[in-house]
Amino acid sequence: MTLQSQIVGIIPARAGSKSIKNKNLKMLGGKPMIAYTIEAAKQSRHIGRVIVTTEDEGIASVAKEYGAEVPFLRPKELAEDHVTDLPVFQHVLHELAQQENYFPKIVVQLRPTSPLRRTIDIDGAIELFLQSPEVDCVRTVTAALQHPLKMWRIEDGSLVPFIAPSLYGIEEAYNQPRQKLPKAFVQNGAVDVIRAETILEKNSMSGSVMKAFVMDEDISVNVDSPIDFELAELALSQTRRKL
Repeated sequence: MTLQSQIVGIIPARAGSKSIKNKNLKMLGGKPMIAYTIEAAKQSRHIGRVIVTTEDEGIASVAKEYGAEVPFLRPKELAEDHVTDLPVFQHVLHELAQQENYFPKIVVQLRPTSPLRRTIDIDGAIELFLQSPEVDCVRTVTAALQHPLKMWRIEDGSLVPFIAPSLYGIEEAYNQPRQKLPKAFVQNGAVDVIRAETILEKNSMSGSVMKAFVMDEDISVNVDSPIDFELAELALSQTRRKL
């Protein structure tokens, strides 16, 4: 069994979306948004199989059209708003084992809501994972636009620092320029590389030991709202003009 055959890319794409109707199939730059993720995954030099998990026949049909596998449909109860990634990915791995006797060792989660993510980002995250046998997961991140030490809670009408400044020993950290604060990063949802055993045995999508693969801010758009979609369209058009 080759290393590539042990690495499966899984794209979770359910039909339900409250903010953007049929988000995964919405046309972006001339093709369905999900197509960008499928194409980037198919071009990876490390991923052996690209599988879409969905409960929707329409999404399944489009996914197959762009070269992804949809060996089975996701149960509708695993496509509800409250369902987390963990049971969805456990379902995929269990079905692959039962139906095909296929037991991948590495899972690459690729959300279709990150259409600007490139193959080089996917392969970079996988290579970092392969070089780090001690980790459970490699997760893509980007620099945080708003520093967490400048965030607040409101308690009984009063502002309270979301993170105690004393944690970093910086007096009134919320009044300091960003350059004086420790660098902060936010997960961008583009690529997660996870050990299959972490998902199945530790019941976790990350495990306890993680490393970060840093991506540029301009390709870290996560489409979760109509404004995000417009930003993705703008970024895509600008990229094409540079070609």
